[in-house]
Amino acid sequence: MDPRPATSSRQSRRARVPRPAAARADRVGARAAGLRYLTDERAGIRRLRTGRGFKYRSPKGSIIDNRDTLSWLRSLAIPPAWTDVWISPQPDAHLLATGRDQRGRKVYRYHPRFRAVRERVKFQRMIDFGGCLPLLRRRVDADLGRAGLGRGTVAAAVVRLLELTLIRVGNDEYARANRSFGLTTLRNRHVTVGGSVVRFHFRGKAGRLHEVPIRDRRLATIVERCRAMPGRLLFQYLDEAGRRRGLRSSDVNAYLREATGRDLSTKDFRTWYGTVLAYRALRSVGLPKSERDARRRVKQAVDGVAEQLGNTSTIARNSYVHPLVVDAYVREELPFRSGGDADVELAPSTVSRREELAVLRLLRKRSTLLRETPSGDRSAAGGTALRAETKPQRRRPGGYQARASRNGASVD
Repeated sequence: MDPRPATSSRQSRRARVPRPAAARADRVGARAAGLRYLTDERAGIRRLRTGRGFKYRSPKGSIIDNRDTLSWLRSLAIPPAWTDVWISPQPDAHLLATGRDQRGRKVYRYHPRFRAVRERVKFQRMIDFGGCLPLLRRRVDADLGRAGLGRGTVAAAVVRLLELTLIRVGNDEYARANRSFGLTTLRNRHVTVGGSVVRFHFRGKAGRLHEVPIRDRRLATIVERCRAMPGRLLFQYLDEAGRRRGLRSSDVNAYLREATGRDLSTKDFRTWYGTVLAYRALRSVGLPKSERDARRRVKQAVDGVAEQLGNTSTIARNSYVHPLVVDAYVREELPFRSGGDADVELAPSTVSRREELAVLRLLRKRSTLLRETPSGDRSAAGGTALRAETKPQRRRPGGYQARASRNGASVD
């Protein structure tokens, strides 16, 4: 029996091979989570439909009937609609299952501990990312001023648009399989330009309709020149030989690395702005009056951030808002605005460097405390994979923390 999982096409077979950098990161993440690194290139358990249910075939070809094994397989809750399902033969693997959804896209089910490590690493990157932004912005400004439509100029335009709009960068597979688009897969029909105003109108991830206007004369000029190039793809550039090339998400990530000398990703923009906008929103919802009121106000703030990101509040809270910012709010350590302002502006284009520096100082301070705190003194910061591990802090007088303390109640 061929130990390799069956593939439906050459394209899907290629999709099973992780990119070298991603594979290295996954190996490190698996090790940090105390898990095995195992991919679907290895022989695995196959799910086979039988009547209204499923049976499972082991890597050696026999049908699995062990109760404990079947119980574990069912606990993975793999959607019935998935096809070409591969399941890890090892419960402690970082990758537990893969398959194809109803639209033929490859989908993955990771071990919860591996997901937690990835979320933690992503949030830890924010200090480095926020510190690199001035250098990156200077490079973008310089490249936007260059003549012609070289790779650097077009990549700089996409990076600036990432900052101004938080539109996802996109990838070819989503565009082909799902007809959903991001910046690098936009077509000419998805944009109109009038003077210094650029308007994007397209269907993005999860079928969400985007209507995004921006006002920027330099960007409008570059977008208009890109539209004038032959072909349907919006963001194209001319290589050194004068040939047209479509700008890919990998080109944009390479530009970020070249501009900063750091391993930054386009995905970091959404996490950074989700965190900074949450900081602004939490400062504006006012001082909480009780633990329950704190939860309500955090949800109110995160709801506004989620609207800007185009995500659900749960996804925004777990994946895009740094938990140390939420923890600082609950501990009443943010510089609250007097009176509060529930309708504060949360557009990414309104973020100031002063706010970014305040967030950086907060993250650096809390991260330092986290490293210095003995493990026995650590506490969780609400509802994400990352733990906000901090020393007990002095409470701000007059808040619900102080009132509860005076009344003899525990607030931890």
